[in-house]
Amino acid sequence: MAGFIDLLRSGAWVTRERVRRIALVVLAASVLGAGFLVATSNGLNDRFGRPLGADFSNVYAAGTYVLDGLPAAPFDPVRQYAREQAIFGQATPFHGWHYPPFFLGLAALLATMPYWLALIAWQGTTLGLYLWSIRSILGTRDPLWLLLALAFPAVFINIGQAHNGFLTAALFGAALMQLDRRPWLAGVLFGLLAYKPQFGLLIPLVLIVSGRWRVVFAAAATVALLALAVTLAFGTEVWTAFLASTKFTRDIVLEQGQTGWYKIQSVFSWVRMWDGGLTLAYAAQGLVTAAIAAALVWLWRSPAAYTLKAAALAVGCLLATPYSLDYDLMLLAPAIAYFCVDGMARGFVAWEKTILALLWIVPLIARSVPEMTLIPLAVPAMLLAFAALLHRAISETGALQASGVFRRAP
Repeated sequence: MAGFIDLLRSGAWVTRERVRRIALVVLAASVLGAGFLVATSNGLNDRFGRPLGADFSNVYAAGTYVLDGLPAAPFDPVRQYAREQAIFGQATPFHGWHYPPFFLGLAALLATMPYWLALIAWQGTTLGLYLWSIRSILGTRDPLWLLLALAFPAVFINIGQAHNGFLTAALFGAALMQLDRRPWLAGVLFGLLAYKPQFGLLIPLVLIVSGRWRVVFAAAATVALLALAVTLAFGTEVWTAFLASTKFTRDIVLEQGQTGWYKIQSVFSWVRMWDGGLTLAYAAQGLVTAAIAAALVWLWRSPAAYTLKAAALAVGCLLATPYSLDYDLMLLAPAIAYFCVDGMARGFVAWEKTILALLWIVPLIARSVPEMTLIPLAVPAMLLAFAALLHRAISETGALQASGVFRRAP
């Protein structure tokens, strides 16, 4: 047992060949699983009666309402479900529309195509953007990066759900890459993330405390222009409908857990899954969010490496929200990439390789294990990774202070 623990501590088990083999197995299983769903499908639905692309069905249905001149309709769960049933059959499961009005234009564009073509265009384009973002962060020609990026289990989850995790990871990663090189572009990219507002709580905080005002102004201007464009295109009623729909999202989806506690990867859901009350769940989530925010304020004001700051922000944004599902774990991809860049540059210390491996593999079982055992895995893994990043930053900062060297992130 002691030898096994030593192996985990040293990370010696994380060899290039073992990583490559595991990634190939996961990728092959993912491809076979996706192929089976398509091969056994019936029209637009899989063998279980669910729309192929699952959550993309709500995007497509919402887009058809926009094309019909009814942009506020998707925010009404009854009308949204009626349109989904009209497209995918009466037995189709309900997939709610929970996005701000910013996403309506893209949904309408996709709805101009047949469903199959729209699904392929959506998945293919956003997957390409995700891969480009990770390649830019890593800055390597080693082909192993592509295998690991494609085999990352959250990729298969996102393909199965046809969700927006690829786009979220791509925008987040690209914004971090451009933060000091092209601050205005970084601000625009962060602003485009407004379609997932639950992940935007900590971004303005770290930008402000680190004095990146051009990024802040560019992000704010982007959101303002998007809001103006939406209002001019669809009218003010879409905002009224959206605000009214947030009560359904909060009450039914989040607080009552109709989506399933095991699907939501947050401290809030963890407490609720263990039969904790709403007050306790909100209190626990609030404490974790406050602690993450305080840690990020210190980190982003410190002379620690930018790679650590970027990785911690990506993990922190996932931990800070009560509403984050397993396909949202795609946001871990830029975090893993930045953590790897820092480790390859300055060496890994005890436990870090094992923690990175855990962070990479955990989306594969983040839903299934808590569904069967009520034991959450993703949140503890993310907390462990965030702590490891802080420990690494504290160690580096202490060394810099001891040597009298202070540096700003590049």
